[in-house]
Amino acid sequence: MVGGVIVSASYRTDIPAFYAEWFFERLRQGYVRVKNPYSGQLYEVSLRREDVDGFVFWTRNFGPFLPRLGALLDFGRPFTVQYTVTGYPRKLEAAVVPAETAVEQIRALARDVHALCPVWRYDPVVISEATPRGFHLEQFRALAKRLEGATDEVVISFVHIYAKSARNLAKTGLTVIDPEAAQKRELAAELAAIAREHGMSLTLCSQPEFLAEGCGEARCVDAGRLAAMAGYPVSAALRGNRPGCACYESRDIGDYDTCPHGCAYCYAVRNRALALKRYKTHSPLSESL
Repeated sequence: MVGGVIVSASYRTDIPAFYAEWFFERLRQGYVRVKNPYSGQLYEVSLRREDVDGFVFWTRNFGPFLPRLGALLDFGRPFTVQYTVTGYPRKLEAAVVPAETAVEQIRALARDVHALCPVWRYDPVVISEATPRGFHLEQFRALAKRLEGATDEVVISFVHIYAKSARNLAKTGLTVIDPEAAQKRELAAELAAIAREHGMSLTLCSQPEFLAEGCGEARCVDAGRLAAMAGYPVSAALRGNRPGCACYESRDIGDYDTCPHGCAYCYAVRNRALALKRYKTHSPLSESL
């Protein structure tokens, strides 16, 4: 057993897609400074090997990390990749890599790192005129078929319309529908059945109220998965970061309003122009993102 923390990188932004150089510089330096999103105060998170139990990466494009995979493996700590692939129209996802590219990367992670490394996220489920219920059943089935054997879990959630995401969704011109809870549970059960057909379990992220037959609670930060990869116990408390979250405790090293993917439903970005500006002015040598 190691006595460190699980580092989340990051549910606030896409570090593998946009900040690979910065991350590996911080890994080399052995620490990162993180801004508290509420107080604005900076605090330090150690990235020294002896202080880290493992990493959880959240991404829509792991490509920039792949040439540095050797360095990450040499660090000697397990890591999982929460990889979002939905194949939504560009109105909803302005600049993500094609689904085919994402599928290839997930397969590479399962092959070159560990079978337990990649976890597919079909997240969030957005019901709109461009993505009605039938779209999701068809799209999910197609992606599950292509990812069969490359992952054992798919995580879903139903979109939560925060104020910032409501503004961004309104700009798309699409009407987004919020189905009744019973309809969400019905769709979740159907998606879970499709997942099982392709060797995956389906879990719900931070939405226990929509659990249905065949569904489980997601632990996106999963000490058990990291321990199974590492071959030794990983000690962490069950302590989610929001109501309904079933994750283990972690320290996130990202920052909001820094991901320029331009997903209209994203809760972590006020507007893409701001995120692009911060991305372009960011320094890979900075202590904080």
